[in-house]
Amino acid sequence: MKKENNSDFVFENKILAYRSYISGFTPNIYEDFESLSEKIDLKSKIEDLFKGKKVNKSENLAALHTKCREDFLKEKQQPKYFHLFKSAKNVINIGIGGSYEGPKLLIESYGNCRANHIFITGSDHEEFYEKTVSLKPNETIFVVSSKSFITDETISLLKAAIDWSGDLDRFIAITANKNEALKYNLKNIIEFDKEIGGRYSIWSDISLVAHWENNVELKEKFILGGRHADDHLKNNKDYFKFLKRLAYSDIWLNNYKNKSSRVILSYIWKFRSFSDYVQQLEMESLGKQPSKDSKFKKTGQLIFGGYGPTAQHSYFQLLHQGTQDICADIIVSKEDQNNLAYAQGVTQSKLLSIGAKDFLNDEELINGNTPLNLFILNKVDSFTLGYLIATWEHRTYITSVMLGINAFDQFGVNAGKIYTKRYLANKV
Repeated sequence: MKKENNSDFVFENKILAYRSYISGFTPNIYEDFESLSEKIDLKSKIEDLFKGKKVNKSENLAALHTKCREDFLKEKQQPKYFHLFKSAKNVINIGIGGSYEGPKLLIESYGNCRANHIFITGSDHEEFYEKTVSLKPNETIFVVSSKSFITDETISLLKAAIDWSGDLDRFIAITANKNEALKYNLKNIIEFDKEIGGRYSIWSDISLVAHWENNVELKEKFILGGRHADDHLKNNKDYFKFLKRLAYSDIWLNNYKNKSSRVILSYIWKFRSFSDYVQQLEMESLGKQPSKDSKFKKTGQLIFGGYGPTAQHSYFQLLHQGTQDICADIIVSKEDQNNLAYAQGVTQSKLLSIGAKDFLNDEELINGNTPLNLFILNKVDSFTLGYLIATWEHRTYITSVMLGINAFDQFGVNAGKIYTKRYLANKV
């Protein structure tokens, strides 16, 4: 790989260019991580994921989101229950976590939707009442998305929606647990495999609300983008090195440089919710206790972020002059090179990582010591989004393997459910 000033790693392909501004992460450190990856057989664990082996050891399950990308391309078809969508003015998606973040990101990235898309996610019914007050039941359909179909928030909202609508024919359930959906007398049910995790379900029928209106075309391009990243991971040495560089430096910064927080900023309007999406992906996948066999005692980083031009006017003061130990990922697009957002993204990347002295008074000087990855996309389209999301999944999985933790369970979320039910039971 060639080098350039102020950057110690450069990667480019036809989809994205990448610049690393991470000082101190030397070739020797990279090679130390490489030795560890060979010791734990990282490559074979990646192969296990693609082969559908049971990589989720704690639940004795595979992780089939990559297979989901393969299967779609074998059998392209018109979305199920297309007639319901076609006649509806309002499409309400009831779901939380991956059942919300993925479809929302896709709808925003596609834009120009005919129907009024509404997401209802929380446990406070005031959200439901406010979002439906001006709607008519006979113009509205509900898509209820839940892998387990026992998620408290989703079931509570489902009951409210049934009371409001009065027509079960206007409901579509998307789940890996059909028997639970049948308990509510729902007739229109779409099943997906239980071995596709919630935070990976964007590749499944969970994304129906985003793809029905665009039929198969945009979904095909999106999934082709994900497949292309899969193929690169298997066959492209430069791409594999790029991913390892991301994962290794994340671990190194967290464990040895005290950079426990990473801000993710998109300077692309259509990808404005990307940071919300990967926040769940990373923090659920990597938010685990360290393996007793690992020398790394810090696992996942705290992920936050948003739409860059907005974030600049909220928390960038802390990023530029605060005392927190932060690292960053910034995403821009070459298609926007003549726009203000692109200029802001590139400028902020250099200011955060390198700093500046000219043209600034003493009180305006900034830290300029933030380790940073700059991702420059060639296009803003569904193919590129698929490639970017799959790349982030690969980055996260490689990190989990290096840390010796399971990326596919999330037992930590159960405590809140258990104790909420106990609290409610004691109140009755």
